[in-house]
Amino acid sequence: MTRRRFEGRNVVVTGASRGIGASLARRLAAEGADLFLVARHLDPHEKVPGSLRETVAVCEALGAAAHAHVADLADHASRMGIIPTALAHFDGRIDVVINNAAAAMYGPLLDYPGKRLRLTYEVNTFAPLEICQQVLPSMIARGEGWIVNVSSATAKHNEGPPFRQTHTSHGIYGSSKAALNRITNDLAVEMYGHGVRINTVEPRAAVMSEGAQILIGDFVRKDQIESMEEMVEATLALCCCDTNATGSVHVSLDLIEKWGLTVHDLDAKGPWASQP
Repeated sequence: MTRRRFEGRNVVVTGASRGIGASLARRLAAEGADLFLVARHLDPHEKVPGSLRETVAVCEALGAAAHAHVADLADHASRMGIIPTALAHFDGRIDVVINNAAAAMYGPLLDYPGKRLRLTYEVNTFAPLEICQQVLPSMIARGEGWIVNVSSATAKHNEGPPFRQTHTSHGIYGSSKAALNRITNDLAVEMYGHGVRINTVEPRAAVMSEGAQILIGDFVRKDQIESMEEMVEATLALCCCDTNATGSVHVSLDLIEKWGLTVHDLDAKGPWASQP
């Protein structure tokens, strides 16, 4: 039987054209949410499968109301239109925001291009903060809201010395996510007592989305991969958590174990059967 935890909830998801964002949208649609889905393009990318148009179609097939909004999170003016448009679309009430969109470009720091550096921080750090700044007043006024920022294990420091010799530098990407974790924690402190829960969640292992398959697919063993269903389950638990569950950096599989969550399939029809 399909679960309906988000019946009547208005939810904004960024980076919804594919991967974790598209899977979150699908699961939220199956659980009754009304969706405002954001991505940089409406139609498919020439190199990566999936599109915002396709995500909306999947959500509508599950019976959800899903609205597509095209915005470039690397562009300040473009991203500043997301929340005002979503508030207008939802008649002033946004219950949940999932800041999932990310720019992942890896390379050694010694010659890391300045353009990529700025783009990474625009998308991964500045955009989530500004989206939070725009949506929080309405959540404070209602005394309720949930924000989940999708982070990364690359935010943690490398262990050593000695260090691994075959290391692909995630330094800029990881530092942008470390900044996001710290911002999330401080926002939660500032919002404590207002009924708004703000957390980050990151996969413990690699989630092999379409983009991850292209970036790291040849370098990841099967035992280093977690399922999309697990990442989605942990993320959505933070979209309906209690008021005191705020201000933390959560790891998906650890959260599932700690909270005793049952992992469901992406259509919320029943428990997910893990593959051997």
